[in-house]
Amino acid sequence: MGVITAAGDHWQRVTDEVADDLAVDAIDRERAGEPPSDEVARLRESGLPAVLTPPAPDGRGMGWREASAVVRRIAAADGSIGELLGRHYVLSWSARFFATPERAAELEARAVREQWLWAGDTAVPRPLPRGDLPGPTLTPADGGGRFLLDGHRALPTAVGEADRLVLDAVCSVTHEPVVVVVDARHPRVGRVLAHDRLGQRLTGAGTVHFDGVPVDAADVLGPAGRDEDTTPPHAALAPHALGLMLTQVALGVAEGALAEARDLSRSARHTRPPHDDADLLLAYGELALALHTASAVADRATAAMEEALAAGRGLDHERCAETAAQATMAGAVTTRAALLTGERVLALTDADGVDRFWRNVLALVDRGPAGPTMRAIGDHYLNTAGNGVPSPPWPDHYGE
Repeated sequence: MGVITAAGDHWQRVTDEVADDLAVDAIDRERAGEPPSDEVARLRESGLPAVLTPPAPDGRGMGWREASAVVRRIAAADGSIGELLGRHYVLSWSARFFATPERAAELEARAVREQWLWAGDTAVPRPLPRGDLPGPTLTPADGGGRFLLDGHRALPTAVGEADRLVLDAVCSVTHEPVVVVVDARHPRVGRVLAHDRLGQRLTGAGTVHFDGVPVDAADVLGPAGRDEDTTPPHAALAPHALGLMLTQVALGVAEGALAEARDLSRSARHTRPPHDDADLLLAYGELALALHTASAVADRATAAMEEALAAGRGLDHERCAETAAQATMAGAVTTRAALLTGERVLALTDADGVDRFWRNVLALVDRGPAGPTMRAIGDHYLNTAGNGVPSPPWPDHYGE
């Protein structure tokens, strides 16, 4: 796992304390499947949501690598809360991705000052099933100085706990998607929580309904950036940043699973016949190697992402493409390692509660056909890497 720097030693200790606290009753809380109100209260008390914001010249915030280490450590103890924090951190970058630098500075300063917890989803709008409710629509009001937001959106985290939501909405005038910031506490925002999820049961997922929610013009951050030819490189990083952070969450869950299985195997080892030890050592060796390999690839992608984010509006297309490639490779390697680990720990331990790791991994990783991702990686390696050729269309994971 990436290590929090010396300047962040305090937050490493805080992270360890929060993770240890979450691990104590992880099984019971996962089974209860209640909204994460108590867990978010623990996080707010620790100060982690306020510090997990983009780094600023005045010293506030946390860099990408440090934040990834925090999220991964929390995910090892509780995958749901790791995802909640990871999405919060990436969404806190939204103004830098989509708004002007001046607006980003204002919004980030206020978010830290008021200790906002971010939630949301800026996924590409998709056709709705027959009979489904409309997605968010933004309609000008008051001569264009304000807008009204209507519709609904399914969100993966913090539906009942967030202070602000970041969403894409279609403008009713231009019919183009824009990114907006919405006050999640407004009385015209309704919520329906999701129940009985397969995994990641404590993220606070659900559906948010908007009934004429006012949105100030300043909170319309900018175009959602769906046109690959016109999207600036710094904005094109958005889906890959979230994809890479979810990779860290999945890797943390897998590392937590292997650590718990190891502890269970150690405690039961005196009951295991000697001739089984070789098979046990082989199994743990294979899993440890898979996770160490995934960790190395993820850490390299994380370093590349931090450099790309630091470049800001000076980021060029070539570096953006290389960062996207590394994030995608990290996701592919981690998916294989996490799925293998989640499955194997069940057989290694057969212990109460261990199945939560497997279910959480299934909820986090992309279980679609691997071919398109592998072909995109191969295309980048063969036709793009090192020669400046435009990048292929990388998979979009900036959503649930």
